[in-house]
Amino acid sequence: MSVTKAKSGRSDDDLFAETTMTFGEHLEELRVCLWRAMLGLVLGTLVGFLVGDYVVKLIEHPLTEALRKYYQTAAEKEYSAWSEKQKELGKSVPYTLKEIAAIATPEGADEKELIFELEFVHPQTVADSLAKLKPAAASPAGTTNKAGDSTKSAEAKPQDLAPGDAKTVEERPPVADENALRYTRGNLEPFLLWHPIDSDSRFKMQATGATEAFTVWLKAALVVGALISSPWVFYQIWSFVAAGLYHNERKYVHTFLPFSIALFLVGAATAYLFVFAPVLDFLFGFNQQLGIDPDPKISEWLGFVLLLPLGFGVSFQLPLVMLFLERIGVFTVRDYLEKWRISVLVIVVVSAVLTPADPYSIFFMAVPLVFLYFGGIALARFLPKTR
Repeated sequence: MSVTKAKSGRSDDDLFAETTMTFGEHLEELRVCLWRAMLGLVLGTLVGFLVGDYVVKLIEHPLTEALRKYYQTAAEKEYSAWSEKQKELGKSVPYTLKEIAAIATPEGADEKELIFELEFVHPQTVADSLAKLKPAAASPAGTTNKAGDSTKSAEAKPQDLAPGDAKTVEERPPVADENALRYTRGNLEPFLLWHPIDSDSRFKMQATGATEAFTVWLKAALVVGALISSPWVFYQIWSFVAAGLYHNERKYVHTFLPFSIALFLVGAATAYLFVFAPVLDFLFGFNQQLGIDPDPKISEWLGFVLLLPLGFGVSFQLPLVMLFLERIGVFTVRDYLEKWRISVLVIVVVSAVLTPADPYSIFFMAVPLVFLYFGGIALARFLPKTR
């Protein structure tokens, strides 16, 4: 029986003999690669401890912006609904929505810095309260006692009283029930209370336990460690894969490694920059629809932040995996083209599993993956094959 010779004069058996590994040797190779990957993750996490505070603020930013938008929209909707009712009754409103937006956005600012709450007050009660404070200011009609307090002169006449000053009992019209007259719903007037957005407690994350803040900081350091050590971790993963390949196949590992890292980082960045905002708007839309104000906990949000970028980063490896499998002969370009419908269905299902299953996150993951799938076909078809 003849033995096939390679160009170098060596047989195929000689070329591939050193690539043969027993099951125990594969397990040992896996142990070594996992140990090295964990060591890299630990070193990256140590760096994460130094920047954990900044990472927590960075993670909070998308949720904080979504909460601001939610409460600003809710306040404007509440005021708009009240204004419509006032117009139906033939009454005027103190501000239009355009004027409110101008007040909320100071001159020279790009974003709204103030937020308001619609309240109602009794004008007479406010006037009486202000009238009690007026004597505190020195006036020709007042005198100053030893304690430095200014009081109205006993000679002050009713016509000298400024508008809003409290009248004497004798000057008020006799009524059966004074409180029933002054404190009725019809006497309520709208009053907008403004305060800075940055000082609104509704936009801040909530911690329900004494150790939750520390746990969040620890998880943030782990996220940084995973991102920093991702090149080294991917290298160890591909090294383990390469251990079970022939020499002529191992070159693909070194070629794919930098692209694999780049695709992972692009996927994670896509989730952070383009997915979080629409997903949060969609989820908070149900809060507005049901009339339930959100009160998210930072630990729950951090779990969401960890899951979505990780799913995007891993799924973006699709074209490289397709090219790798085509180069080692598992699949062909024709197989990819014939099964594209099934592949698209699998992509949608995987997107639903790796995301919170809302339509926005599924869409933003599935659509890029479909393009990456056909990009993988193009790579396998047009990338030159080396001998």
